[in-house]
Amino acid sequence: MNPRIFIGLQHLVPQHALSRAAGWLASTRTPFIKNTFIKWFVKRYQVDMSFAMEENPLAYSCFNDFFTRGLKPGARPIDAHSNSIVCPADGAISQLGDIIDGKIFQAKGQDYTALELLGGDEALAAEFAGGKFATVYLSPRDYHRVHMPFGGKLRSMISVPGELFSVNTVTAENVPRLFSRNERAVAIFDTDIGPMAVVLVGAMIVAGIETVWDGQIAPFASRDIATSNYPYQNIILNKGDEMGRFKLGSTAVVLFANNKMQWDKTFVAGTPTKMGEAMGQTL
Repeated sequence: MNPRIFIGLQHLVPQHALSRAAGWLASTRTPFIKNTFIKWFVKRYQVDMSFAMEENPLAYSCFNDFFTRGLKPGARPIDAHSNSIVCPADGAISQLGDIIDGKIFQAKGQDYTALELLGGDEALAAEFAGGKFATVYLSPRDYHRVHMPFGGKLRSMISVPGELFSVNTVTAENVPRLFSRNERAVAIFDTDIGPMAVVLVGAMIVAGIETVWDGQIAPFASRDIATSNYPYQNIILNKGDEMGRFKLGSTAVVLFANNKMQWDKTFVAGTPTKMGEAMGQTL
């Protein structure tokens, strides 16, 4: 499809209503509906079930359970080096690099600000000035749980309502400020190397975003940005621990502060990723 038509249709369709309808379909436990949907999906996206805890896709009680399926023990070993930063999810690098003048590179000709991404908190955005970012795109066929790139203590979570554009390459190249416009959950962690943000970005027909500490948090009930600091004081997650998941695919954006870490030079835009592999090191 022509990119202009594809983007134009996304402006015209009722994004939230369509996504909520997809959410209903993905949660239904009616055998005929969920089995038909799962069989079509596995064939359409060539989903490899060999690493799944339950290899039979029709054994899952609903499409959401199939889509957020767990993996067999050892399927994604976590890099054990104490100074490594690991990939948070299966997928591919959309972009990664430096936060320059407060801006994060999205795609050719497109960028957005850390301030926008983090919900408009100037003090928080300042903590990541001159820092590093990585954007990981999870395709429909991928494992859809998001894990900790580095160990840390949860400081706060910011719920940012927004639009629900698709987050594939075509949209990233053509929709200005895509990742700071879409609905997202921003988790801020304090780590041994300073602050770390893990941003779970919603997208078209994403039926929900979950965290391990709050369960399903999106779709949000309110259209206002909300920051919560309590009762997160005692939530500590190690490198590689699951921190959230997507019900249908999307994108995770990770931010680190200035002069705290560096990305491995083998990781560039388009590099395939596996959760747990080292993609950077602390300084």
